[in-house]
Amino acid sequence: MGEAPAFVVDNLLQNQDGFGSKSKGCNTTTTIGDKTYVIGGGNDESTLSVEVQIFDKTTGNCVTPIVLGTKPNTCKGLSAVSLNDDRILIVKKGSTPDDCIWFLEVDTRFVREQKKIQGTDVVAWSKGARGYAEKPVVISGPSGVGKGTLISMFMKEFPSMFGFSVSHTTRAPRCMEKDGVHYHFTERSIMEKEIKDGKFLEYASVHGNLYGTSIEAVEVVTDAGKRCILDIDVQGARSVKASSLEAIFIFICPPSMEELEKRLRSRGTETEEQILKRLRNAKTEMEQGHSSGIFDHILYNDNLDECYESLKKLLGLDGAAAATQRSAPQGIDLPTDHSVSKMDNKVIINCGTPELKKASKNFRIVLDVSSLKGGAPGRTRGLDVYAIDSFSDGLNGINQTS
Repeated sequence: MGEAPAFVVDNLLQNQDGFGSKSKGCNTTTTIGDKTYVIGGGNDESTLSVEVQIFDKTTGNCVTPIVLGTKPNTCKGLSAVSLNDDRILIVKKGSTPDDCIWFLEVDTRFVREQKKIQGTDVVAWSKGARGYAEKPVVISGPSGVGKGTLISMFMKEFPSMFGFSVSHTTRAPRCMEKDGVHYHFTERSIMEKEIKDGKFLEYASVHGNLYGTSIEAVEVVTDAGKRCILDIDVQGARSVKASSLEAIFIFICPPSMEELEKRLRSRGTETEEQILKRLRNAKTEMEQGHSSGIFDHILYNDNLDECYESLKKLLGLDGAAAATQRSAPQGIDLPTDHSVSKMDNKVIINCGTPELKKASKNFRIVLDVSSLKGGAPGRTRGLDVYAIDSFSDGLNGINQTS
């Protein structure tokens, strides 16, 4: 903390509009309550680094917060609009269509939780994505219950609809294992830092190595237009349930403990000690699966084909209802020259040069932000985007913000 730099004071105290947002040089400022967020920076006028500082009017101090989430790439400029006092929508200029809409979260649930953990000011980035996505499917069950076989049947019948998130691990790759395919192989210090920053849905220490599922790994599958399947144990499912990820939780049970023991022994892959350990763990998992309140559905794998049909029905894939693959979310192609306005739950991006505006050849892109879902450290989904060809569209009462 310290005294606010001169450029911050200039930006904050002079000529702010009703939304407390304005652009000056390579910075954009947005005021929410007693705090003003200064976004941007860099010495090169043609390239803007997306940094964040907070000016607290009650203390007169400027703070550099801990910034979580995936940071946006550099750009040629940016505009900002505050939304519901908990996040700021950022429109990047000169960016690719899939990289131009971002959200800086300043008071969401995730940020508030991280402030308690970190003990200091925290903000978090989240990339904006158009439309919605199917909820990921979390499948749990004791070892030997057949959940791996059920998932394999899914992937064979619907290869373009489902995908696996690639887990992270701190162990070294084994022969023929490829980074990013079998696992994301990483250093322990890096993974521990990312766990602390809230980037993992679930993790565990196994034989001295860390294993876990990152939010980004799930988002990558969703970005590809597929529905993510997570095959994790009950403890991992509990962690996912407590996270911000909205998922469907399904527990697979054996018809009986006797049948489960028979299946484990028939595999011939474990020692007697390992089989007994798996049976002890299975008993605990069965109790938690039924009584924890984690799972939305419980299926019994007495008959594999019948269980598979029940699983398809739960996901709306039975018979003729089987859906086709969703298309990957499309980006927004913006010209570098644009300004941003706001009206109710709509953000209006005015595109074109002043000369074009005078000639009434300008156009607008409208972002409907009334139904946002998700957020840091993953994606913010639910953007509804459409274009307006002229200025005689009845959108009155628009306030210019940058």
